[in-house]
Amino acid sequence: MAVSVNVTDNYVADFARFEKAINGGEAPWLQKARRAAIERFQAMGFPTQKQEAWKHTDIRPITRIPFQLDGSAEATRLPGDLIEAFTFGVLKCSQLVFVNGTFAPKLSYLRWLPEGVRVRSIGEARQMRPRELEPYLGKLAPFDKHAFTALNAAFFQDGAFVHVPKGAVVEEPIHLLHVSTASDRPTVSYPRNLILMEEDSQATIIESYAGLDKGVTLTNAVTEIDVGAGAVLDHYKMQRENDNAFHVSTTAIHQGRGSTVTSNSISLGGSLVRNDVDTLFRDEGSELTLNGLYLLHGQQHCDNHTFIDHAKPACTSRELFKGIMDGKAQGIFYGKILVQKDAQKTNARQTNKNLLLSKESFADSTPALEILADDVKCSHGSTVGQLDESAVFYLRSRGIGEETARAMLTYAFASEIINSVKVASMRIKLDQLVLSRLPSTELLEEGL
Repeated sequence: MAVSVNVTDNYVADFARFEKAINGGEAPWLQKARRAAIERFQAMGFPTQKQEAWKHTDIRPITRIPFQLDGSAEATRLPGDLIEAFTFGVLKCSQLVFVNGTFAPKLSYLRWLPEGVRVRSIGEARQMRPRELEPYLGKLAPFDKHAFTALNAAFFQDGAFVHVPKGAVVEEPIHLLHVSTASDRPTVSYPRNLILMEEDSQATIIESYAGLDKGVTLTNAVTEIDVGAGAVLDHYKMQRENDNAFHVSTTAIHQGRGSTVTSNSISLGGSLVRNDVDTLFRDEGSELTLNGLYLLHGQQHCDNHTFIDHAKPACTSRELFKGIMDGKAQGIFYGKILVQKDAQKTNARQTNKNLLLSKESFADSTPALEILADDVKCSHGSTVGQLDESAVFYLRSRGIGEETARAMLTYAFASEIINSVKVASMRIKLDQLVLSRLPSTELLEEGL
């Protein structure tokens, strides 16, 4: 089951060419960090199913494909109408677009933003103002234990940099749209997003990952989020790449005193998907809500790993992930909550629910609690099952066809996550995407 050493060596050789192409045009600290990251990757190699965290996810399909960076600027000149399907209709928002990991200024725009708010390409920031990035980049999502995070740290070129200063309130969402295209060869991109929320600031950030064609792509994304004291962040990640795509992402969130974060993860596309969400309460009195929905069909595989570190007292976390699997799809959830010794008055709840629509679909759910404090309220639970046949029978007895009845119950299962999306245009789009996956089109006609 081990991955060939030659695969690791190929990435190391690619880095040597990548570093030469950069030609020393970066801050010394960033050059040093890149080298440390590729050295760490070389030492670790790709994970195998012998490792507990990856036992249900075989990444050999990724390692067998000779992915290449898209070094041309051609893709960033795409016509704007090609990305309309991946926006949110009439939503008024600022939007940064990245194609194969490179900023596309002609597809991007900024609406009015409060004074001091900066929304720009991280590629521009690392060239023009690298000192702003140094205290955070690679510090919130360290690469010492995760091979894909190490690869991103070594190879990333672009992504979004969002900085919301103290007390600023950004009323309109900020949409970070990452698009992949690979018409003639397998293509890899390494998006890197850095979101800094200072004290008492507020913002809504939407990350989207989409595929423009049926080409084979690998998106290896890292998002680092630092939320200051009293700040409020609504964060959404929607992944809807094509069925030939591979997607591996790490999201790291650090929260300051009295901050509030809601993060929603939606996985609809991709052949093999791995989402890691790591959160840390670095001060007391903070709140976190993690929601997730993965809707899979065919032979899709989606692996969600979450880790919530209650390192300080009087913090609250609520976690709800739901999976719907059809065909031969596989949905994996592993969630761990760590309550450290001094984290008294912790209130934590973790739930994972899975709905299997076929006999060949598969779900594995592992919720976990590690509690080192004694004055806490913590719970966790998971379910894996099929549709309630008595509920199907009830709907059929009311004159509703069997397919429609099953589709209605499946939609109802997903609706709890859909309805938690506060951005109306995004909620409507998600609603349409979920309905389009259901087996009966009668639901659309009935306007459910």
